[in-house]
Amino acid sequence: MMMMKSNNFNVESLRGHAVTKALRDTINDIQQKIGKRMYDICLSGHLPDASDLMHKEDTVRLKRCIYSLQRDGLPPITTHNVVDDWSDPVLASIRRCELFNTVNDKVKVIFHPEFLTSTNPLFGLDYEEFVRGCHLGVFPSYYEPWGYTPAECTVMGIPSITTNLSGFGCFMQEHIADPMSYGIYVVDRRYISLEGSVQQLAQYMFDFTKLTRRQRIIQRNRTERLSDLLDWRNLGIYYRQARAEALKIVYPDYVDHMDQELGKRFNYPRPISEPPSPTHSRGTTPAASVHGSDDEDEVDEEQELAELRISDK
Repeated sequence: MMMMKSNNFNVESLRGHAVTKALRDTINDIQQKIGKRMYDICLSGHLPDASDLMHKEDTVRLKRCIYSLQRDGLPPITTHNVVDDWSDPVLASIRRCELFNTVNDKVKVIFHPEFLTSTNPLFGLDYEEFVRGCHLGVFPSYYEPWGYTPAECTVMGIPSITTNLSGFGCFMQEHIADPMSYGIYVVDRRYISLEGSVQQLAQYMFDFTKLTRRQRIIQRNRTERLSDLLDWRNLGIYYRQARAEALKIVYPDYVDHMDQELGKRFNYPRPISEPPSPTHSRGTTPAASVHGSDDEDEVDEEQELAELRISDK
């Protein structure tokens, strides 16, 4: 999803949205009718049969919707008619990887070259609602001074993958003892080879798919607790610090009256529910937690919340 020159929505996307909406409306209508029929039959003291609940006209309506879903070609990759699509680097990479949304493709691609708004005829969601509906944000940037997209995911409680070549990834590694425990996966793109980074990224994504629903909920709750760390009242300190450093270079006699506030530090320890490191000699530097630990039943929630408070140094 990114802004790109396009000539409105393509026909296939609008058609697909229309037929899926018709199917959803039809099913909702049939569900209400089945519920009313079931209530009337049970009220008379009898158990309903399948033929009593699903009438012939309901079956015909569903068959029509299913028939309208059939298509001759493959589903579209983009939702819009992209200008100069053959020279677009994103679409060129998709073609190179042969991601054409076939039945056998394990990875399906939907490229939306426009910002999301609630008035969007295809999605009808704001950006915040869209992010909230995602399971994982993947942003393996080769270089990024900060990176607002993983920060937005973190504030909304969505785990994300970043790198140690982005400002966000370095910031999280500096202030969190075990970022993975909080749903922040930092791919090493600085000290290992490109193939090693690719394998690490794939392993992170594969491990995430093996998490149970309960483990994902626990991880999302931990991720959302980092929102205070990304509050502008805290991040603004670093912006003022950069401004003060620049002023000192231009004006050597400049005196910064906010030195005490600029020295504020944040430190998030590993969650108490994560298994401890078996290496006793490294007590001050705990080993990486066992990813996907489900041993949370005996954890005191108040104790876990207390350890996540920001400590000032």
